[in-house]
Order: sequence, then C-alpha cells, then structure tokens
Amino acid sequence: MLEAGPRVLILGTRGLPAAHGGFESFAEKLSLFLVERGWRVTVYCQHDVPKVMQRFSADTWRGVERITVQVDRAGALGTIAFDWHSIRHAATQDGVCLVLGYNTALLLALLRTKGRKILINMDGIEWQRPKWSLPVRLWFYLNEWAGAWLGQRLVADHPAIADHLATRRPRGAIATIPYGGDEVTAALVAPVRDLGLAPGNYLISIARIEPDNNILPLVRAFSRHRRGAKLAVLGRIDPDNPYHAAVAEAASDEVIFPGPIYDKATVHALRFHARAHCHGHMVGGTNPSLVEALWCGNAVLAHRNRFNVWTAGAEQFFFSDTDECERMMERILADDLAVARARAAARLRAAADFDWADILSQYERELAALGGYVLVPEASARNEQPRRARLP
Repeated sequence: MLEAGPRVLILGTRGLPAAHGGFESFAEKLSLFLVERGWRVTVYCQHDVPKVMQRFSADTWRGVERITVQVDRAGALGTIAFDWHSIRHAATQDGVCLVLGYNTALLLALLRTKGRKILINMDGIEWQRPKWSLPVRLWFYLNEWAGAWLGQRLVADHPAIADHLATRRPRGAIATIPYGGDEVTAALVAPVRDLGLAPGNYLISIARIEPDNNILPLVRAFSRHRRGAKLAVLGRIDPDNPYHAAVAEAASDEVIFPGPIYDKATVHALRFHARAHCHGHMVGGTNPSLVEALWCGNAVLAHRNRFNVWTAGAEQFFFSDTDECERMMERILADDLAVARARAAARLRAAADFDWADILSQYERELAALGGYVLVPEASARNEQPRRARLP
C-alpha cells in the first residue's frame, strides 16, 4: 500500500493506552487512526520506577510502537526527565515529531539541531493559571515562547488560542484544530442511581477542584437554597487543601462529592443523565470535558469567557459571578423548554466542529505536509484508503 511509509513520533503524554487525561485520549485516537491509514506510529510512554534498570524498551500495542522510558523521579522533575529522554531518543529517529503541550518546549532545541520536523499542539495558556507560583508561571511563559519558535508548525485547539499564538509567530505557521468527541446517545442508569442521583434531576461538575475552574462559586450558588435536586462534584477533595476545605464547607447536603471517577462508562452515564453540565473553566482552549458534554447532548452552564462561549455556543447558559450562576441554575432547574433547546443546540454544535473523523484527518494532513508526504489515490477500488509516497 505504501511506496514509502510515513512515520510520526508522538511526545508529551504519559503514553498508551489512555488513562490520564485529554492529551492521552487524543494520542490514542490519533495513533489508531494513523495506523489504519498506513502510518508507522511511535508513542513515548512514561514508566515511573524506584531505580532505572533499562532506560528504553519497546513493544507494540494495537499496531502502535511504544517506547517505554523509565524515570526514577516523581512529580514535575519526573516529567521533565521523561520528556528529555524521549526527545533524546526521538532525535535519533526518522519521522515527524508531534509534541502535545509546550511545558518542556525548551528541550525541543535538540530536535531542531538534528533537523527534525516538529508539529506542536500548544494547548492552553498555562502560565495564566492563578494556581501556579510565580517561578512556575515564568517557566511556562518561557516554554510557550520557545515552543512557538521551535516548532515548524503550531496547532491551536481554539480560535482564541490561535489569536494568542499569532502574537508570537506569523499566523501562517498556525493551524486551528479543536479537540474531538464521540456521540453518546444512551448510557447506563445504574451508575447514576448507585450514587443516590435521579436521572434528569442533578447538575454535574467534572473537573479538578481548583480556583480557575470556579468550583467554589458553583457550590456556593447551588447551596444558597434548597433545590429539590442535587449537584455532583467529581474530583479529589483533600481536606488539607484550603480551597478544597472551602468548597466542602460551602456545600449544602444536596451537594455530593463522589471523588475522582476514571471509569469511562460511569462518567458517560453521569454526564448523559444530568440535567446540565457545569463548566467553570476560565483558562484554556477547547476543553475536552466540555466537548464530551456537548456530544452527550448536555445543557451547559459555563463560565462566560471567550473559550467557553465559542466552544459551547451562544444557546447555552453562562455566568460571570456567583449571583449570575445562581440565577442560571434556577432557570435550568425550572425551565424545561430552555433546557431542551440547549440540549438540541449542544448536539448541533458538537457535530459542526468537534467530530473526531474531521479532526484526525486534519492532523494527518498537517503531519503529511510537514513530513513531505503526499496523498496518492489508490489504484485499487478494493481499498478506499489513500496511499502516500515520499516526496523526493
């Protein structure tokens, strides 16, 4: 099928199979898509160990080559070590490098000195998050600048991120490709009832419990009065964390904290059967959790900012402060027609811009162009997939 096989090396995630977050889920989706399309796909995977015995090892998972990198440090230092060793290994390989996130972009200078082609998904504006200390924010700021110039091509997952990146690089170097999702038209009821929730009679928040996700205003707004409904706040509560303690203190007995839930079927069920999805994120681009809510046909209550308004669409419910959040919650719980309109609009919005098939194809085109591969129509009608030939 291939006259010369294209190759992509994916860096910047903890690896496959996906178990940690949006980038890992995206890397899994893209990897399997490209393997089916005839690409050789290599993904770097982090393995935390007490002592490094074998820095690199390789295996194959569903047609994807995995390079496992052992690191013996925890936290941020472990991530930096993993990224450095992954980059060091990738510098010896052929193929296009797809880097997800810019948090250690300064290290990509090694790839450039080795002549590698780099496509970087620049993620959100991490240095603007108030949770970070000044030194950490400075680190992110420097790496954002480094990533903007070390990648031959940049991917923004939101028009506002593209506008921001255009202050660092010419707009012609930036492609806007959002995050995707899968349509959910049915879900189990048992996981909902197991938590003491009634389908259609609760609101849900699925996010890390931290200030820039506005969890405290959501809980305060909901807890001001009896609602005859519940608010489920997923995420880890640490009683030693002052913000977490404030959230717990503000909660009425109609707010439940199930903790972090990673089982996909359970999360799908909780989201699908909710009356509305609460999304307080203030910083970032196209948020995966919000996209997944749209694909579930959720009405959305979101913080009013340029990221959320574009992603969710104007037909949803927005708030700027606790008082407005309470008014929107009251409307969501009382106005069946408004909720039905929001749900219908959510599915239309998801289909318009957040379909995985379109998004993965856009990434393939970017990677092929950067790597010097051209799509060539198949001569055989038996196989509708394109083949690729290496450009001279």
